[in-house]
Amino acid sequence: MGKRTKKVGICGKYGTRYGSSLRKVVKKIEISQHSKYNCVFCGKDSIKRNVTGIWECRSCHKTIAGGAYLLNTASAATVRSTLARLRKIRDDASA
Repeated sequence: MGKRTKKVGICGKYGTRYGSSLRKVVKKIEISQHSKYNCVFCGKDSIKRNVTGIWECRSCHKTIAGGAYLLNTASAATVRSTLARLRKIRDDASA
């Protein structure tokens, strides 16, 4: 078996081009883009990216809208927590 990449990983395809800093940034993005994520519907690690912003569970075939490179973006998490906080305030006020 031949020796594979040790440091560069998925960015070995770029060789010595584009500079090390850019390749490190791209490596982080590509790893998150190509990894599998946990499905909230069936509970399996089977969500993969279809196209930009469209994620599909390979097990239960549910389609989810998300970020371009990550399933859940930072701004989406902020919005979710804000909505949950506002719902809680509304429920406490009505009760």
